[in-house]
Amino acid sequence: LKEFAGIAAGASAPESLATLAFLYMCLAISAKYGDVPSVDILVWSELPTGAGLGSSAAYAVCLAAALLTACGAISCPLKEGEFTARWPEEELTLINSWAFQGERVIHGNPSGVDNAVGTWGGALRYQSGKITPLKRVPTLRILLTNTKVPRSTKVLVAGVKEKILKFPAIMNPVLDSIDAISQECQSVLEAMPANPSPEYYPVLEELFDINQHHLNVIGVGHPSLDRLCQVTASHGLRSKLTGAGGGGCGITLLRPDTSPLAVEAAKQDLCACGFECWETNIGAPGVTLHSSSSLNAEVLHALSES
Repeated sequence: LKEFAGIAAGASAPESLATLAFLYMCLAISAKYGDVPSVDILVWSELPTGAGLGSSAAYAVCLAAALLTACGAISCPLKEGEFTARWPEEELTLINSWAFQGERVIHGNPSGVDNAVGTWGGALRYQSGKITPLKRVPTLRILLTNTKVPRSTKVLVAGVKEKILKFPAIMNPVLDSIDAISQECQSVLEAMPANPSPEYYPVLEELFDINQHHLNVIGVGHPSLDRLCQVTASHGLRSKLTGAGGGGCGITLLRPDTSPLAVEAAKQDLCACGFECWETNIGAPGVTLHSSSSLNAEVLHALSES
């Protein structure tokens, strides 16, 4: 496939890997379920690549859903008059399995977490290779900040492994503590929908702080992420890295009562550091089929230009 697409053997550019994943998925899905009809595919994304936000998984999930729908392997769930629709559980499972194959083409040996989140949405627990959806999770407002510092997940993971081998008596308790933080966070998140009390937010903020310190200890922090945490703390907000660390992105928790002025001031200060910043939510739905009437003007314009 690389030879067919004119992709060099060791090519690692996102565009090359995305093309390769598409060719592989299209041919494999056609071989198993019948030919994918002749289609034009336009990829539109607002996610930066290589920033730890799962852009490749989002791409693979959307591709899998589109190709499986196009060849009739899964249903077209959108009914007349509806703006959006989601596939039934067994079809989401099929979408996820093919998205994982696309991720393997791009990353080699992915965990499967990113494509699972992209497929089902909400929040998932990942432990020892097992992925479990959290049943009730609140939608949390966050600032998502891209430090624009490039990093290699592979290099960072290797560094953590080296530290664990060198200082097992020190590092293993830190990893156990990170696990305990995750479990405590899960308990808080699952309690919030039934009792949406503001008292949960200071607990989440403390967990953010402790987790960020631990991540620095294991070696995946970066001065840019320290700066991000300092800037948001000056506005009374708590942040931590997301993704592999070593640069990339950080998330900042926004309480329901956080004033728009405080959010805007924090965004301005972050942008002044050379960072890119968006206000968004976590806990949103996963892969969804949209009618053309539900798309925003920018996307419709891109489609019409293709």
